[in-house]
Amino acid sequence: MKFEGVCIAVKDIALSKQFYQDLFGLEVFQDYGINVSFGTLSLQQEFDWLLGIPKENVSKRSYNMELYFEEYEFDDFVARLKKRDDIQFIGDGVCKAGWGQRSIRFYDLDGHIIEVGENMKMVVKRFLASGMSMEETSKRMDMSISDLAKLLQSD
Repeated sequence: MKFEGVCIAVKDIALSKQFYQDLFGLEVFQDYGINVSFGTLSLQQEFDWLLGIPKENVSKRSYNMELYFEEYEFDDFVARLKKRDDIQFIGDGVCKAGWGQRSIRFYDLDGHIIEVGENMKMVVKRFLASGMSMEETSKRMDMSISDLAKLLQSD
């Protein structure tokens, strides 16, 4: 068995497709009109029809799932995000996890939660650039030195 991706329900496929292309730079892999695939993320208009359930049973703003992205240029992404007028943020904006990674959460056009986190490799680089040693970074991030090294060697 192989995991293929996530499909989310959207109200307006054209608006949602443009949202994900503009904000995340996603490229369309397949476009079937009411279903658009970006590869591992797909958008489905008329989700009720697809599942054979009443339209009113398709939830909006369920709080049990989020789409998660990591961004190398986190500050640039947040600045671009704040220029948009169709974004509703969750919480007070950028937050920082105990291990030092910055992230921001918001809703897409259909109420799905999106989290964009600073790329973990960039977190390690930020700590090292601040003068922390690998040992100090390991302790700060609660991550082994070998795992830090793997992150630094990753794409």
